[in-house]
Amino acid sequence: MTGWNDAQKGVEVRPGYGNDVNICYNGLLSQCGADQVYLHCGFGDARWNNVQDQRMEHTARGWEKNVALQSNQMIFCFKDSASNWDNNCGHNWVFRS
Repeated sequence: MTGWNDAQKGVEVRPGYGNDVNICYNGLLSQCGADQVYLHCGFGDARWNNVQDQRMEHTARGWEKNVALQSNQMIFCFKDSASNWDNNCGHNWVFRS
């Protein structure tokens, strides 16, 4: 499994242990001072299956979350505690393992 980096949008996905990936977010919500960021994600080929909102942890790298992949594809975006969204201009992000 290889990761990827969308530096312009502030999103990085790196392989973790086993079937986990680490998602780091420093995008628009973070830059606007969000007090909390949530990863909004779904799994599978039929986009947005098994949808979850997962609270991210603020670290020195940005907002991070380790996620166990439930399939070979994950679609995701981000929201803050005020329900502002960063969905990559409506395209979301997709990670394929």
